[in-house]
Amino acid sequence: MAFTIAKAGGTVPGPEERLRFGEDVAGPEDQVTVLRKKKARFRTVLVIGSEFADTEEKKMPEKKSQRWAWLRAQETGLAIPLVLLICIIGLVNPLFFDPQNIIDVLRNTSFMFIVAAAMTFVLIAAGLDLSVGSVIAFGGIVGSMVLAAGAPIFLGILAGVLTGAGIGFINGFVVVKFGIPPLIVTLGMMYAGQGAVLVVTRGTPVYPLPAAFNAIGQGNLAGIPYVVLIAAVVGIVAHIVLTRTTYGRMVFATGGNAETSRLSGINVNFVNLTVYILTGMAAAFVGMLMASRLASAQPGAGAGWELQVIAAVIIGGTSMFGGSGSILGSLLGVLFMNVVSTGMIMMRISAYWQNLVVGVIIVVAVGIDQYRRRKVA
Repeated sequence: MAFTIAKAGGTVPGPEERLRFGEDVAGPEDQVTVLRKKKARFRTVLVIGSEFADTEEKKMPEKKSQRWAWLRAQETGLAIPLVLLICIIGLVNPLFFDPQNIIDVLRNTSFMFIVAAAMTFVLIAAGLDLSVGSVIAFGGIVGSMVLAAGAPIFLGILAGVLTGAGIGFINGFVVVKFGIPPLIVTLGMMYAGQGAVLVVTRGTPVYPLPAAFNAIGQGNLAGIPYVVLIAAVVGIVAHIVLTRTTYGRMVFATGGNAETSRLSGINVNFVNLTVYILTGMAAAFVGMLMASRLASAQPGAGAGWELQVIAAVIIGGTSMFGGSGSILGSLLGVLFMNVVSTGMIMMRISAYWQNLVVGVIIVVAVGIDQYRRRKVA
């Protein structure tokens, strides 16, 4: 996709004059996005797409094809195999469709989806966070220790979330300030977090926790677990932020081309810092929810989740090289991973094969991502 950067002093003639930062213009022949530099007297116009129609005949097939455009969506490309997989597992073991099993699948999906929603922001911004598993454990431990000391539930959850935010800030600050690749930074934080959990807990769970707090992870509303409802709210908010706000457009722009985004007036460092903070907060919040579900904070909570979350997000269509992705796709990716895991158990496949299958899925997901990038190029 070609782009052009143009500067003009004073005002820019045409419909662009009436636009604010990041709004789209759909003209009869092209579509542009106007990016206005803040604290400057010039405007930077970034043309991110252009389609020209020479004749009316060329427009007609495009209009007809729009009604079937949903079939080409990345989310649809995953939803169809997911439905087929569910049908196959259900035929092998009809208990898969048991209401209680469906509730369990949705609950497990909800825990991972909250982290995956935040990870979507990181990957779209061309980042990577391998520390989420450790943050789940450490955030849950810190928050639960506060609760076990007699603090109110709100303060306990806040302590856990702020712990995750602090870890995310460290990750983002080191990546932005020192230019160290996020793979190295977050890998180091993963091991540091695991060590910190063992030092604080000496390998023992933190309990007892208040009954009112445990009800969050164990209770339900009209048969729907609170965790599922919480995940639904998180997903809706994340989708709105990513697709309907200036911040979301900045995340996409940063992942698509950081240098162009910087020249266009986007604070790239701010974007890179905040996406890691969001992921740390989400992971620690999930740690608190897991502690609520188990009525204790486990030192081994979240172990191995980092690659599973990343794989689920990539399977959902988010590029690990940045610039594209969606919350809905991440939801489908997480659901796919949990259906595979549950299906293998219900089909009595040895647990020793599960890690092998997850590893194959990760490699295939990255391969599909590479293939999509080549097709777009």
